[in-house]
Amino acid sequence: MEYRVLGKTGVKVSALCFGTMSFGGDADFETSSEMFGRCLDTGINFFDCANVYAGGRSEQILGELIAGMRDDLVITSKVCMPVGKGINDRGLSRRHIKQQVEASLKRLNTDRIDVYFVHHFDADTPIEETLRVLDDLVREGKILYPGVSNWSAWQIAKALGISAAGGLARFEVIQPMYNLAKRQAEVEILPLALSEHMGVIPYSPLGGGLLTGKYTSSARPDTGRLVEQASYIKRYGDELNYQIAEDFSAYAHAKEYHPVTLAIAWVASHPAVTAPIIGARNVEQLNASLAAADLAMDAEWRAEVSALSVQPPLATDRAEEQA
Repeated sequence: MEYRVLGKTGVKVSALCFGTMSFGGDADFETSSEMFGRCLDTGINFFDCANVYAGGRSEQILGELIAGMRDDLVITSKVCMPVGKGINDRGLSRRHIKQQVEASLKRLNTDRIDVYFVHHFDADTPIEETLRVLDDLVREGKILYPGVSNWSAWQIAKALGISAAGGLARFEVIQPMYNLAKRQAEVEILPLALSEHMGVIPYSPLGGGLLTGKYTSSARPDTGRLVEQASYIKRYGDELNYQIAEDFSAYAHAKEYHPVTLAIAWVASHPAVTAPIIGARNVEQLNASLAAADLAMDAEWRAEVSALSVQPPLATDRAEEQA
């Protein structure tokens, strides 16, 4: 397993991060424990979680599994999404963040969270408010590094400016959506990360299952997020995405690679990416993802795979400058 420095933190993390969203949901404790052990055996020391995964059960299971080895691992969690029916059971206010970090620490059975992500943008709360409470939590030692997920580049850049001007702990890690069918992050988010020396751990490298080889322009499984969950149906519903999936799967098989392995290796090959977040429902499913740790993709090969999908337009209208 290769280890990389996470942005400017000085912390070294495995080149793959395991996402624990399935813990307590699609995977019971026994299966979660098996996958956790398989990750450790492969050399993964980086585990991503969130307060909303399986209603908090994912954090509880992860907390049980890391007992006795906490100092050897890098653990993340998140805050923002609704955790109850109350009017204030969501968002990035000081009140909500303070409540939720304590709840996450208790479920994870730890005294600190290594990277604490704001999970979404909260238009009702000033960015300054959020950054100040995150800075307080860093000073208290309850979180070590703030992170940001699902914000646009301008929002992240604005936050970095506010942090610099106010002497506040800044966002050190970005967690964007990124895969061969969803490449918007290439336009501004990944260049921003490179410029500001931020760690990047992209989620959904398989496009919710789109790039696993199961989907084509004319075939769909009977079950799965892309056919059962409204958010995924909307996200990947364009027929172009299924054509990309079909072409990619054919390419992967022609090269004698599992589509899962190749899709994750492609995400990992972007120079801004620290560690793609992989996930699974069981160990058998996990193995193809773990194999990406041994597949190094150079720039020429990356360009060849990239040509199977649509390159996003520039951030400006100067199309003549498109590489």
